[in-house]
Amino acid sequence: MTDTITTKYTRADFQTDQEVRWCPGCGDYTILAAVQSFMADLGMPREQIVFVSGIGCSSRFPYYMNTYGIHSIHGRAPAIASGIAVARPDLSVWVVTGDGDALSIGGNHLIHALRRNMNLKILLFNNQIYGLTKGQYSPTSEKGKRTKSSPAGSPDVPFNPVSLALGAEASFVARTIDMDRKLTMDVLQKASEHKGTSFIEIYQNCNVFNDKAFIELTGKETRLDNRINLEHGEPITFGPEGEHAVVMAGGAAKIVPTNSVAPDEIMVHDVHAPNPSAAFALSRLSHGPYGPTPVGIFRDAVRSSYEQDVKQQLIDAQEKKGPGDLSKLIRSLGTWKVE
Repeated sequence: MTDTITTKYTRADFQTDQEVRWCPGCGDYTILAAVQSFMADLGMPREQIVFVSGIGCSSRFPYYMNTYGIHSIHGRAPAIASGIAVARPDLSVWVVTGDGDALSIGGNHLIHALRRNMNLKILLFNNQIYGLTKGQYSPTSEKGKRTKSSPAGSPDVPFNPVSLALGAEASFVARTIDMDRKLTMDVLQKASEHKGTSFIEIYQNCNVFNDKAFIELTGKETRLDNRINLEHGEPITFGPEGEHAVVMAGGAAKIVPTNSVAPDEIMVHDVHAPNPSAAFALSRLSHGPYGPTPVGIFRDAVRSSYEQDVKQQLIDAQEKKGPGDLSKLIRSLGTWKVE
């Protein structure tokens, strides 16, 4: 394994010879460019990076990254990536998935990867629709969403991916937007430095089947009123003149006029808080990109990773009992004679 490199990477070094096949105008292009540029700045040898995906538009990602990659099966990317991370803790393992892939058939794999705190970086592209299969409603589509599979409107209550991740004990949770390159790059940097599972929800526009789903956060006339930019150690205010503030009241986060409360009543964001309650409260300010919505890093807490714990178990066992005897283990109690 090479610990250092002498070559200065550029974005082009992480591009492949494969034709990028997404619909013209898809938000995936912007995310791909940001990730390729970030990887070049990271300076890590390409041989130490793995991208694992499931099924869906977003899951074409490994074809377009000049690193190791696996285009796996529907919903199982976190499970496959977990095996890689445990077997090769020296690698930087990234999962690329979508709201349908990760939160429907793959929901169980996702929450257990988060719970175990595997050393994975999970990028969940959320366009609130099934794009690859041509426009059915997904687990994050708003209630009442009219699609080919819900002509009378979806009756389902959607997932809030950030709330779900925090509830599953994820140690790093963030949200960004495909159009905001700077925020995406900042979040990717913090995620790469985190030891354990980093979960990043990326609002991604599907201009064919769900166009302008995030217009309240990206439109010039609405974004300042609706984007709550989370900054560690800073009071949470937003609006063109900072006229809105977030406070905690009765265990819930609420939005109030800034001039209606004392400065010390305004919530100060702490990404490193051991207890995720405040981060969870922030995630409940919005249920989807409608009205004031927090973006940025919700949580960046220190917790031992699954790989660290397994390695320590092996060290402790060897110090206590010495080298193991596989033959003795196979022939130990728990065997039966069948006649």
